[in-house]
Amino acid sequence: MLIDKNLNTPLYIQLYENIRNLIEEDNYKEGDKLPSIRSLAKKLDVNNITVVNAYKLLEQEGYIYSIKGSGTYIRKTSYDMDISYMEDGDIELMIGGVLPISKNSINLASVSPTPEIFPIEEFKQSLIEVLDRDKGNAFVYPEINGYEPFRESISSFLYENYNMSVDKSQIQVISGGQQGIDIIAKTLISQGDCIFVENPTYSGAIAAFESRGAKIMGIPMLEDGLDLQVFNKYIRRYKPKFLYMMTNYQSPTTYSYSEDKKRELINLSKEYNFYIIEDDFLTDLNYDDNKKAPLKSMDSLDQVIYIKSFSKIFMPGVRIGFMTVPQKLFKDIVRVKHTTDISSSGFLQRAFDLYLRKGYWKEHMNTIKEVYTKKYNIMVNELEKLNKYGVKFIKPNGGLSIWVKLPKDIDAVELYNECGENNVALVPGKIFFVDDSIYSNYIRLSFGAVSSQEITQGIKTIEKYIRKKYKEDSNEYLPFV
Repeated sequence: MLIDKNLNTPLYIQLYENIRNLIEEDNYKEGDKLPSIRSLAKKLDVNNITVVNAYKLLEQEGYIYSIKGSGTYIRKTSYDMDISYMEDGDIELMIGGVLPISKNSINLASVSPTPEIFPIEEFKQSLIEVLDRDKGNAFVYPEINGYEPFRESISSFLYENYNMSVDKSQIQVISGGQQGIDIIAKTLISQGDCIFVENPTYSGAIAAFESRGAKIMGIPMLEDGLDLQVFNKYIRRYKPKFLYMMTNYQSPTTYSYSEDKKRELINLSKEYNFYIIEDDFLTDLNYDDNKKAPLKSMDSLDQVIYIKSFSKIFMPGVRIGFMTVPQKLFKDIVRVKHTTDISSSGFLQRAFDLYLRKGYWKEHMNTIKEVYTKKYNIMVNELEKLNKYGVKFIKPNGGLSIWVKLPKDIDAVELYNECGENNVALVPGKIFFVDDSIYSNYIRLSFGAVSSQEITQGIKTIEKYIRKKYKEDSNEYLPFV
């Protein structure tokens, strides 16, 4: 592996490209172990963080995976893995945000949209118009905090959609929500700091916080938000640096916060001097008349750092998002952003700015809400047929998933394995909990990446396993519905 410190290309990008090329040229086999961070940094005479960032980028793109306490391993493809059974490595992959899904599976695991609903023509027009208008300037580095007209568009977007007043000077453009989480972790967390998270929560955020040496405290989720009784008890004892939360259609529970709880959290953040990191990628996807608002919209104290990713409801490969930043943190956030990747793609920022200004976003939202409402209703209807077996769920009326509680006799990981053998992918609830010792008999079923027919077929596969299990346990025949 060759690293040239005289090049303008960041060292971690050079290392990432070196390893990626070696993998693609078949110099590694599936499961080969990469050098440890420390040993590779020493060999290349670079900082440990260079290797960390390179490995993180490789992991995000599915080239490698990490097993806690064991090491980092080659993964030749993120789509052709056999999921016939769940091993410890599969659990570790899922916890790290990599879903081991076979190519032919009915994918009830992914919250990403299907390519059929991508707004290709409209975005292509924006790309072409930017090239015609800006020519070579479309490819120069924008400001570190983002292309100024795009930040103006974001400011208008926030006001028009959520009645949120955020000046363009407080907006930092990022390459997707995960980068925003990573930047915050690097900016705010020192070794040993206590961080509060919802429990269960997004495992990719936990991984980012733990990589900075944070102590993670999980607060139980209730149907209207965090358990404030536990929260108040813990806050006096642990004095958190910040709370990480998803206000609307929380992942994985799909629960949304009540207005009272949102207000209480804002007040507590001021009283106990902690920030709130609000991760939002689904607020816009409501399937009833109850339009949700982010927590940030009621933040008059500048305590909420709001992260918004467009990827999940636009096109996942267009890594564009933003975060709103309190003035006193802005210089630190910009510095960390610069060391991470200098700046997000200027060309994509210009194109997405035009896309917003032309009103294409609103048209796209109307289209996908119509598509997702249909899928959501089908999944709800199919799941309601399982009520007779003791399957329970709360209707979220929005988002891209449903959080399903299984009857006590059905183990979520066993169901995952059985469905995998029958080419149906789902996510066992276990991977979302902070504490591995917590018994979780939940599964998350998502409908973003599947057709209506696949939803019906996938849930019938789940039903067959439950019926089979009950028949084995009780020696009673349960008729098909």
